Amino acid sequence: MKNEKETTGYIGAACALQDEIVSWRRDLHRIPELGFELHQTSAYVRSRLEEMGVSYRIAAETGIVALIEGTGKGPTLALRADMDALPIREETGLPFASTNNNMHACGHDAHAAMLLGTAKILLEYRSRMQGNIKLLFQPGEEGYGGAARMITDGCLEDPPVDAAVGLHVGQIFPEVGLGQIGICAGPILAASTAFEVLIKGSSTHGALPHLGVDAITTSAEIILALQKIVSRETNPLNPVVLTIGKIKGGEAMNIITDRVSFSGDFRTMEASERDFVAARLEEICTATAAANRAEAEVKILGGYPSTVNDPEYVEWVVSAASRVAGKDNIIMVKKPNMGTEDMAYYFEKVPGAYFVLGTGNPARGIVYPHHNSRFDIDESVLWMGPAIFTGLALDYLSPVNQ
Repeated sequence: MKNEKETTGYIGAACALQDEIVSWRRDLHRIPELGFELHQTSAYVRSRLEEMGVSYRIAAETGIVALIEGTGKGPTLALRADMDALPIREETGLPFASTNNNMHACGHDAHAAMLLGTAKILLEYRSRMQGNIKLLFQPGEEGYGGAARMITDGCLEDPPVDAAVGLHVGQIFPEVGLGQIGICAGPILAASTAFEVLIKGSSTHGALPHLGVDAITTSAEIILALQKIVSRETNPLNPVVLTIGKIKGGEAMNIITDRVSFSGDFRTMEASERDFVAARLEEICTATAAANRAEAEVKILGGYPSTVNDPEYVEWVVSAASRVAGKDNIIMVKKPNMGTEDMAYYFEKVPGAYFVLGTGNPARGIVYPHHNSRFDIDESVLWMGPAIFTGLALDYLSPVNQ
């Protein structure tokens, strides 16, 4: 970690804020909340912004759109942090662990703390900014489409946003180690599409199967057949993942049930693949059910688009991150991750880039993946997020670059 002892400039300011960033992160870690119901979390972030003198407004129920204006006219850059947690009972044993049966098992507490740190530093550098910085503290990333709600509520307007940047902590890419930055141009995270299927058969006694239509065996055939979409119907060079995560059916061991429901999602990188998988999923479910004298009701639900980085903004991030982490610690990711991020919604409206800050540390046992009850981060590198954000903001809003 190249500059962690630097004492001058904005990088030094970020280093000096390290303890405060950690304190904010731990405070938020204790009060994890779900979806858009981030009342304590939002109040905490707003209190810190008020202490700094940063103006803000509410969006998406508990989201926050804060604005730091430069000293002259110029573009507006949005910096985003998600704030919501997961319905997971924490098992980290940390002294600041959650006690409310929810958990920050994806690092959003760190994201919010780092964006608060960015706000505090940028206030001291407003004289170098020709334009504006919007700070988007967003609820509802974990499956609720909070970014879309923020956009609907005008977070990219007044003043209009020209570009957006976000980051994620953790071990999303195994090649990105502690204090390293992972990024790539083009798709970095997948699109996700949820679906629900209801199989309707005809109930009968288990001893008289010929008098009924078994919804369980029909569902079993369908579930196995759906995997052939991935293994036999899509280009193996283009990643596609299809998961059945939930299944429900049956009332008793000796009754052939007439109802089975199952649901899941599929992950793709290209829009054309998403459309193809959705169409084939419906066809396979319907045809296989019919072959078994059953019926299938298929619902293709919403999901997140693919998170696609703009090459120009990747260069901006790499430049800013190199000054903080050192060029050798910038990892150009070769393969995207099949996880999803609703940062993608912002990128459908404005160009930008999304990057990863490595916070895993095997030497300290910080090895558990996201959404695990033992997930944790090495807090020693949290200063790097505000340092990179600040450097990027100052570059982007510099009159020389406009």
